Amino acid sequence: MKNITKFTLTAAALVIFVANGFSQKLLKKADAAFEARQYYNAINMYKQAYASAPKDKKAVVMFKSGYASQEINDYKGAETFYQKAIAANYDDPTVYLLLAEVLKSQMKYPEAIVEYNNYKAKGGNAKKADLGVKSCELAQQWKDAPQRYKMENMSLINSKEADYSPSFSDKKYQTLVITSRREGGISGGTEINTGGNHSDLYETKLDKNGKWSTPVLLPPSISSAVNEGQGWVSKKGDMIFFTRCPEEKNKQVKCGLYMAKKQGSTWGVATRLPFNNDSVQFGHPTLSADGKFLYFASRMPGGYGGIDIWRCTYDAKANVWGQPTNAGPAVNTEGDEMYPTVSDDGKKLYFSSNYHPGMGGLDIFVAEAGADGKFSKAVENLKSPINSSFDDFGIIYEGKKQRGYLTSNREGGKGSDDIWSFNLPPLTFNVKGMDISKGGSKNGLGKGEPVEGVKMKIVGSDGSISEVVSPKDGNFSFKLKERTTYTISTEPGKTAKSSSFNKDGYLASKDQRVITTVGLDKSKDFIADFELTPVEREIRMPAVLYALGSAELLPQSKDSLNFLYQTLIDNPNITCQLNAHTDSRGDAKKNLELSQRRAQSCVDYLVNEKKIPVARLSAKGYGKTMLLITDDVIAKAKTKQEKEALHALNRRTNFSILSFDYVDPNAPKTPVKGNTIKKGGDDEEEED
Repeated sequence: MKNITKFTLTAAALVIFVANGFSQKLLKKADAAFEARQYYNAINMYKQAYASAPKDKKAVVMFKSGYASQEINDYKGAETFYQKAIAANYDDPTVYLLLAEVLKSQMKYPEAIVEYNNYKAKGGNAKKADLGVKSCELAQQWKDAPQRYKMENMSLINSKEADYSPSFSDKKYQTLVITSRREGGISGGTEINTGGNHSDLYETKLDKNGKWSTPVLLPPSISSAVNEGQGWVSKKGDMIFFTRCPEEKNKQVKCGLYMAKKQGSTWGVATRLPFNNDSVQFGHPTLSADGKFLYFASRMPGGYGGIDIWRCTYDAKANVWGQPTNAGPAVNTEGDEMYPTVSDDGKKLYFSSNYHPGMGGLDIFVAEAGADGKFSKAVENLKSPINSSFDDFGIIYEGKKQRGYLTSNREGGKGSDDIWSFNLPPLTFNVKGMDISKGGSKNGLGKGEPVEGVKMKIVGSDGSISEVVSPKDGNFSFKLKERTTYTISTEPGKTAKSSSFNKDGYLASKDQRVITTVGLDKSKDFIADFELTPVEREIRMPAVLYALGSAELLPQSKDSLNFLYQTLIDNPNITCQLNAHTDSRGDAKKNLELSQRRAQSCVDYLVNEKKIPVARLSAKGYGKTMLLITDDVIAKAKTKQEKEALHALNRRTNFSILSFDYVDPNAPKTPVKGNTIKKGGDDEEEED
């Protein structure tokens, strides 16, 4: 939890301690500083008063010292004080709860669980104890499996002191207003609550080289001799809202919300917003992008127990403010909710909480607005690394992009609170593979070789259709998008002239790869190799049998022709010629006529029964003009059976590929989204 000087409006739900007759003057002063939440001074005075405190009151001093240390983010010091209070028999179970919280803030989750259970066993609030245990268990999971966000400390704009609550002050997201306790502020004095510098508002700009300038103090109408925090500039740049906290020694003075309007190149006099009152803390103003709502944090009456997120309407033209309304129980709890920011579309409310299950200290959460504009859905923890076991708050996004800035006092920073940038790098998915001739593989085994000029077709579930053409070495690659499923296939065709692959081209691979990036949260390279069949002058298929001396197909021959049918289906852009041959016996003219009829029978079957377009098929009878086995070779066979087997080899039906450019005129015309043709790899690309 944050101290009041950071305008987090720390909860006042403390155990009320009474000095019980303490006579020591210093101890009374320490108690007065503690009750005024001037914790830095209180700790120093308690240290001096401890030695003279009665023995039975030392536990109280240790507890208060621990609480004060926790409030100024000295978790190790708080842990030590709480443990000493327990050792001194401090009898309020709250000490175990607070000890658990500081252990949790140091990522000591197992030890924190022990103390939450101790708190419950000592009679503490069982709901809080169980919620603390659940938070530790979730925090350990989120720590062990962080999301992909990259976090970077903004060292150019951070100082050794606290720097926090960034907000954009221009539409291009190139100017930031930040709160800082760095040296060089208006007052130059010491802040009574923490002992550090006063906080002021500064502005920094992004230059052409992508570097942020040294923060410059906003004019005296904004940055005063007291504490200012969380500046928020309207989208139009004509108004700035901020928190101002007056201070008075040994007195708790309430922070309020202020507004100033632009006057030329500077800001005019700041005025306190009318719905503020001196009896309640107000802080952390955020104006919605449309200028209609101001969100802020306050402990106004009617809340849910601690500090709550509120909002009120604003009519800029009439300068009229509506009555504040609570953000509701889905957002607000009996703990503290603070540092609200709103997405540009107004649908998401970001805020920090020390009560919703988190990783420690303040965690950042998001609530989504329903159709009625109310935040009624369960809030979501932004998890690691956006959140840590330390305090994380004041997040802003660069429009719709998954990048922006937040505040954290996590390890690795430059000061106590630092501004950090976050960015969600895109996932990278690639499919890589090799086109190989059938019979070999890229490891050198077999007779295959890489195939150049193969056209790979990639169809995405997002409607995109792309093509990759394999280069000389047969390797291809293609970039894939997130949350998309792809079907990858080859198209038949001629290879490049320079290829050593069969000059007649290749048939498409029967393989069809389905690759999906849906549900993947890590970058990945997919492998998809394809084996391609070279086109031969005449492609063999299972024997086609006919009735004796006839062109009638025998029933089993239809099964043989299904080989060609499947080839036509797998390669929808090829046209084929059915070739029928006879043996050398009989009249040449009759054999030629018979072979022509037989070839035509095959075409008729595929057209009439298998519904292959007739334009894709032709018939050619060769009779005995293209014998595989000559009569001289057959004559040398020793037996009649062997000779008949050789004649049977000459009686064959096969097919040839005539072209690769057939287009079905009846195919449905589907719109193509994102057509891309890639030659070789990803480095050469042409967009249609």
